[in-house]
Amino acid sequence: MDTAATRKRECSVDAPVLFLAFELGNTEWKLGFSVGFGQQPRVRTISARDLEGLQREIDLARKRFGLPETARVMSCYEAGRDGFWLHRYLAGAEIQNLVVDSSSIEVNRRFRRAKTDRMDVAKLLDLLMRFERGEKKVWRVVRVPSLEAEDRRHLHRALEDLKVDRTQHINRMKGLLAGQGVRIEEIGAGFPDQLDATRLWDGRPIPDGLKARLEREYERLQFTQGQIRKLEAERREAIRRSKDPGVEKVRKLLRLKGIGLNGAWVDTMEFFAWRDFRNGKEVGGLAGLAATPYQSGQSSRERGMSKAGNRHVRALAIEIAWGWLRYQPESELSQWYQRRFGEGSSRVRKIGIVALARKLLIALWRYLETGLIPKGAVLKTRLT
Repeated sequence: MDTAATRKRECSVDAPVLFLAFELGNTEWKLGFSVGFGQQPRVRTISARDLEGLQREIDLARKRFGLPETARVMSCYEAGRDGFWLHRYLAGAEIQNLVVDSSSIEVNRRFRRAKTDRMDVAKLLDLLMRFERGEKKVWRVVRVPSLEAEDRRHLHRALEDLKVDRTQHINRMKGLLAGQGVRIEEIGAGFPDQLDATRLWDGRPIPDGLKARLEREYERLQFTQGQIRKLEAERREAIRRSKDPGVEKVRKLLRLKGIGLNGAWVDTMEFFAWRDFRNGKEVGGLAGLAATPYQSGQSSRERGMSKAGNRHVRALAIEIAWGWLRYQPESELSQWYQRRFGEGSSRVRKIGIVALARKLLIALWRYLETGLIPKGAVLKTRLT
């Protein structure tokens, strides 16, 4: 009887936990420590990325709160420019860490509210303790990719940045010419010769200063285009020869008519190669394609897609959906779209394409996971 009572008391006592919240800055980190509610947090400041100083403050906090050296540490910080390297360090130090989506943190909705790093770290500390007690909806925890999965993103993200740079160079050159009353439809390989033959509105040649600036801009454009070609060739080579499981999923998506190389690569490397989705709702939600209804009293309306997920996948999902209508017109998804939105106005069709993009993304996930081809979809006769 006494033994059973003792065992019950031991089980009812929670193991001590040291809670740690980070407020990460470029030059300094603010650390907040606590062991429970109802006490003033211990707040300390260390130099940014000072891992030795961090471990020293953790040891001092254990002593300050009278915890054993083996006491569990649970920490959190907001996802931001520091990425996930700190999370990996903490995991290696056997510290349970959470990376939190900053946009999901509950805040005071007053029009004007005080904000300091010390207040922010205290707020994070309070939410962390509430989360540990079971209040899972106080924020959303970010799924941290492995180092390898994160590294796979760099190729297509660099390619996206270069394409944006290319557009900026072209628009800048056209804008400079438009300022002198000159319009050029396309800037191609013969642009320098085209400049020599171009005349201003009054028949005079392009001034030397403007011409020199356009030539420098054209050189930067050529360099950017060369980088784009290099990365695209690297991606094609990986699809042909790589034995990586993620690349195999890219090849599988490419078998579907209407799915191009860019769409298959981005969807896989951003989503399907490393995320473990439990259901289709998670797929649509994490892409930011989920609906956001608003209902209050007699007011009820739909506010469009949430845009809370991965922007790379979300933007591409819309493009893929338009392509799906063109290349897979007999598929069940295309038929569904035509029945509901095909006869509507331009605005209605644009609203419908978001719904189609969400359904299609879920169908592609099921196809990769189970091999089930979307109903009515056609496979390519050969991969390009």
